[in-house]
Amino acid sequence: MSHHIVQADNLHYIYPDGTIGLDEISFKIHHGESVALVGSNGAGKSTLLLHLIGCLTPTKGDIRIGDYPLNKKNLKAVRRSTGMVFQDPDDQLFMPTVFDDVAFGLINFGVPESEIENQVMKALEIVGVPHLSKRSPHKLSGGEKRAVAIATVIATMPDILIMDEPSSNLDPASRRRLINLLKTFTHTKIIATHDLDMALEICERTIVLNKGGIIADGNTKELFHNEKLLLESGLEKPLTMQGLR
Repeated sequence: MSHHIVQADNLHYIYPDGTIGLDEISFKIHHGESVALVGSNGAGKSTLLLHLIGCLTPTKGDIRIGDYPLNKKNLKAVRRSTGMVFQDPDDQLFMPTVFDDVAFGLINFGVPESEIENQVMKALEIVGVPHLSKRSPHKLSGGEKRAVAIATVIATMPDILIMDEPSSNLDPASRRRLINLLKTFTHTKIIATHDLDMALEICERTIVLNKGGIIADGNTKELFHNEKLLLESGLEKPLTMQGLR
């Protein structure tokens, strides 16, 4: 994939019950950018992410991932270049051991058996949990599950890392480890989050969603200084910015 871009043009999605999930969304994310998606519950963040990995099909509009328009013909190639960490790690971890979970994607992508163990252990080392390889994922703490879920994605070496509320339900130490880890990634990163302090630390660019539409797209710090915008979006200024003028 030559450019690793993520582009949406007039993306519109209506749920079966008639609810508008996305309302004429357009944006372009370039190679290496770290972009936060923020907004209140129901703003469209998770709906948008599910479109980017082909789990939902737009009612109208187009998505392009790198060199490929996202359609059934190109879905396998798109998923090979993107990796998504879901909000709930239990939606991602289902094998008997941590090793098996991290190996699952590699096996499905046809990685030679001789290379799988090395790639699995490398991914677990990156997230700091190689000692958990033989453990059952369902007996891990929330922070450990989150680390393993990230390992399942980075093991396949995606060009684009997509994350849905990655810091939710993490204790402060686990959250800090996650932030430090994400800072080391050179991937294109798209992170949907309510954690505006994390977004401020990791993402130079932020897209603000409200009722399925984009109401702002720009420099993270500048947007988070806009109290009127945050209020309209059901958000509060990050704690690290409160009291600053």
